[in-house]
Amino acid sequence: MRRLIAPALIFALSALSALPAAAQEWPTRTVRIIVPFGAGATPDTIARLIADRLQQKLGQSFIIENKPGASGMTGTDAVAKAEPDGYTIGVSIGGPLAINTLLFSKMPYDPRKELALITALTTQPSVLAVPANLGVKNVAELIDLLKKNPGKYNFGSIGTGSLSHLAMEAIAQKSGTQVVHLPYGSSPQVMQSLIRGDVQMAVMPAISVTPHAASGAVTILAVSTAKRSPFLPDVPTLKESGIDVEADAWNGLVAPAGTPQAILDKIQREVVEAIQSGELKAKFAAQLMEPVGDTPAEFRALIDADIARWTPVIKAANIKVN
Repeated sequence: MRRLIAPALIFALSALSALPAAAQEWPTRTVRIIVPFGAGATPDTIARLIADRLQQKLGQSFIIENKPGASGMTGTDAVAKAEPDGYTIGVSIGGPLAINTLLFSKMPYDPRKELALITALTTQPSVLAVPANLGVKNVAELIDLLKKNPGKYNFGSIGTGSLSHLAMEAIAQKSGTQVVHLPYGSSPQVMQSLIRGDVQMAVMPAISVTPHAASGAVTILAVSTAKRSPFLPDVPTLKESGIDVEADAWNGLVAPAGTPQAILDKIQREVVEAIQSGELKAKFAAQLMEPVGDTPAEFRALIDADIARWTPVIKAANIKVN
């Protein structure tokens, strides 16, 4: 019996002692970063900036794999189903990690059980915008117009259940107004429709709106974040404008559940250092994004807050994707 126990004990101890060493050595080969959206999308841009920075520092290849589809769930599911060894990680957003649990009756993965949270990466303000020729200069004037004309005006979004959809539904609910939803496939399509006047309002990522505001085609009424954006310091928040709505567009880094904690800790340290570097901060700022770089527990709290925030909005508007 002793002869059997001793080798087993030695093996177990050696395996345990190897984990911290493996974490210290990570990465020893190519790391895949899966992005659940197409090339050029915000998560893709973030992933490529981080990959370049880590590759320069750590001396291993970091490759981006775009796996779009199913509202971001195809790529996020690929992360969940990957080998939990630290060599497949993924960038994802609020939809696949939080909001989709409220919109879909069935998902291909359980984001709480099958994914390990690493860190929130960036936050990006959205803005409430209207065509300049609508003649509305602030949120109060828009709400007054909507109340006088219930159901007459349309708003655009980048898809049913998207943040741009939910934020506008929340504004309508909080203000007691009625608006008609017209979903589109992308931010540029929404902005073209807004400029033409096919829709009369939209809550969109600030980066997609500011060029058109600068040209005078649209008017930005408010930002959707809890505090004023450093990129738009003169634009009030929705809360300052009398509408108690907050909508924060964020990106986060995840890994397959079961990835050794020591490796997750190493990835978190390296990524937070990368996104907090002066080089990446400047590149994020050009996209009107700010780096976050928090702990897994703080990231979990962010996700839970989103679920709590959007559950009553989705129920009240009876929004379902399937």
